[in-house]
Amino acid sequence: MLLLGITKALERHFMKYNDKVILTDADGVLLNWEYAFCTWMEQHGYIQIEQGNHYYDIGERFGITREEAIAKVLIFNESAAIGFLPALRDAMFYVKRLHEEHGYVFRCITSLSLDPNAYKLRKMNLEKLFGETAFEQLVCLDTGADKDAALEPYRNSGLYWIEDKVSNAVLGRELGLRSILVEHGFNMKENIYGIKKVVNWKEIYEYITGEAV
Repeated sequence: MLLLGITKALERHFMKYNDKVILTDADGVLLNWEYAFCTWMEQHGYIQIEQGNHYYDIGERFGITREEAIAKVLIFNESAAIGFLPALRDAMFYVKRLHEEHGYVFRCITSLSLDPNAYKLRKMNLEKLFGETAFEQLVCLDTGADKDAALEPYRNSGLYWIEDKVSNAVLGRELGLRSILVEHGFNMKENIYGIKKVVNWKEIYEYITGEAV
């Protein structure tokens, strides 16, 4: 009976491990939030400091207080603009290939906003860019929220977890996920043990499928 229990536990583990589900962030991974937000800020009279793209913190990037930065991000994330963000780099092409050619589906966990309208706009944006069937789940957390609770159900599943924020990628690794970090100016100097770093979705595609393109 003990052996049977262990066998079933292992079966459950590997079933999760081999499941064709990819966990992913949205902004800075699927969508070019940075470009859209910075354009919006400039339209409202805010200018990035020199080499501002090397800062993850919006306050530091624009030389404003943390409180003002949080307020601006919230306003933007709950505006109509959030439904029309462009895809990041080559995301659209390779997400579709992973889904249509290899049978992967995506679950998106994003610290966008708790606003129901923001959720609808994000869902619309993802479906317009990547198709209506690629994303089987969208989880919208509060603006800037930690992702510990959202990732906990996937602990030790071995699923891929794609992020641009270093602390979230590290969290995924600690939970037994295969973290992939998408490179940006603010994280380009980070090289962390156990986390695959990529510059585009072509590299993600090759890493997941083992196919050179």
